[in-house]
Amino acid sequence: MEMDETYIDNVKNLIEQKDAENVKSLLIDLHPADIAELCNDLSPEEARFVYRLLDNETAADVLMEMDEDVRKEFLEILPSETIAKRFVDYMDTDDAVDLMRELDEEKQEEILSHIEDIEQAGDIVDLLKYDEDTAGGLMGTEMVVVNENWSMPECLKEMRQQAEQLDEIYYVYVIDDENRLQGVFPLKKMITSPSVSKVKHVMRKDPISVHVDTPVEDVVQTIEKYDLVAVPVIDSIGRLVGQITVDDVMDEVREQSERDYQLASGLSQDVETDDNVMRQTSARLPWLIIGMLGGIGNSMILGNFDVTFAAHPEMALYIPLIGGTGGNVGTQSSAIIVQGLANNSLDAKDIFKQITKESVVALINATIISLVVYIYNFVRFGATATVTYSVSISLFAVVMFASIFGTLVPMTLEKLKVDPAIATGPFIAITNDIIGMMLYMGITVLLA
Repeated sequence: MEMDETYIDNVKNLIEQKDAENVKSLLIDLHPADIAELCNDLSPEEARFVYRLLDNETAADVLMEMDEDVRKEFLEILPSETIAKRFVDYMDTDDAVDLMRELDEEKQEEILSHIEDIEQAGDIVDLLKYDEDTAGGLMGTEMVVVNENWSMPECLKEMRQQAEQLDEIYYVYVIDDENRLQGVFPLKKMITSPSVSKVKHVMRKDPISVHVDTPVEDVVQTIEKYDLVAVPVIDSIGRLVGQITVDDVMDEVREQSERDYQLASGLSQDVETDDNVMRQTSARLPWLIIGMLGGIGNSMILGNFDVTFAAHPEMALYIPLIGGTGGNVGTQSSAIIVQGLANNSLDAKDIFKQITKESVVALINATIISLVVYIYNFVRFGATATVTYSVSISLFAVVMFASIFGTLVPMTLEKLKVDPAIATGPFIAITNDIIGMMLYMGITVLLA
């Protein structure tokens, strides 16, 4: 549902009048995501009024759908006992852990002390120990699990009991007596197999799984590669400890994409449009300073060729072309490489193969671009003018260098276990700008 200003203003007016019945009537048919969108536009106190009108399960769902900053501000005005009994008690463990990570340790301990379900509290404590960027930090413990030695009637009875506690059933996992993952139980087999059969005789063995220490990026690739809606998580000795569902992965993919986009754009940390001035400034300033230093470096290079500019003033007209083309080509090359590394379609070991391929592409592009510029300068300045051939040769050299450099840097960073996303955007553009000017002026002096 689209939340327009009229609708939001209407809700705010009803809240101001303490008209709970009419507010509730507006909320009753809304999806939790829509209610969360509404709460994002309300003050914490107004959102608190709305939450009092929701049932516990809906309130928990709405809380997890809210923007992180709005949710954090809202939680600050709530007592720990309310958070525990109104929200955490009705959340899956993975959502509860995500919520707890946003709070300081003192508040976490207070909330845990108010959770009545000791088993749930224990699961949350265990999951908080895992790094949030690993499978262990992303998984939940709610799932249907059966023993390989159970008969079909026994299996069906147990599955019914476990399913009552779950919102969704993705897979039924099969374990042995030591809780080690053995397989996945196809629901179709429950109908087609004789009742005397044991689970281990009809299960699908050797299921795809991930380890608790598996990086989130690898979990995403596993789910995407095998078209899974959930993947089981095992510990170091193969015991089933949880599962990661596709909705959790999609949230992670979105966040990772946002981080990489911001990094490639020259932002040194995650920022949002509603972040304060100091946070946005600190995120932007580092790359701006580096860009400024790159500009000073360029001016120093050009300052050494004042005699050349005096003799051929038309050379100055092509400084933006050389710098801009080098930056664009380098950014294009690095962006393709970063994308390939991210989705596993490219291996960092294939540096020589990829550079060879990029060199061929660069050769074609450089030839066409240089030829177009040569024809333009030939018509404008004549065949004998220095600018006619020096700009074309320089442009050819810059495109070749930028393509190879833009390919080499991210692949090298990947081998060094450094996020290759930092190679795109400002870093490549600034480097190519400086090298491009050096090539341009060097070639011009040689040909003048």
